[in-house]
Amino acid sequence: MDAEPTDEALMMAYGRGDVGAFETLYGKHRGGLFRYLLRHLRQQALAEECFQDVWSRVIAARERYRPEARFTTWLYQIASNRLTDHWRMLGRQGGFVEDGAERAEREPDPSTPDHALSEFEQRRQLRIALEELPPEQREAVLLRLEQELGLEEIAQITGVGRETVKSRLRYAMDKLRTRLGST
Repeated sequence: MDAEPTDEALMMAYGRGDVGAFETLYGKHRGGLFRYLLRHLRQQALAEECFQDVWSRVIAARERYRPEARFTTWLYQIASNRLTDHWRMLGRQGGFVEDGAERAEREPDPSTPDHALSEFEQRRQLRIALEELPPEQREAVLLRLEQELGLEEIAQITGVGRETVKSRLRYAMDKLRTRLGST
């Protein structure tokens, strides 16, 4: 039984012209990457635009790619840089802050009698709690929990030291426990 090629090997093959290798990579990472971008941008249209731009950058870099880090680290570093560019273009750092009325329009009202605390409600509460984190803490948490990246990879993607990543994760988890423990 042949072992499945690594992401790095697939990207190298794509750089040599193997379009099927790209399709495999895209299929494997599109969902996680899109969720990562959507959690940061909080608007589907913006996330889709950024998603397309990240993959365009991957395609443009195919011949220059060198597996100096895991493919996922490289991919999410491109995404992180793209997000930074987006916030810089808007003239601010961090995410947009929606007011309570905007959130109420898109979230079901948890105070209605027929709205029991359920798995859906817990996920909703977690999503709101994540949105309330400072952007650098939210990014560290999403990379760790959703993408299952290690501290070194998160440090490489975000351009900070390993200890800074540990600190961001610790503070973020404390905030999430406090927020979710009080609901």
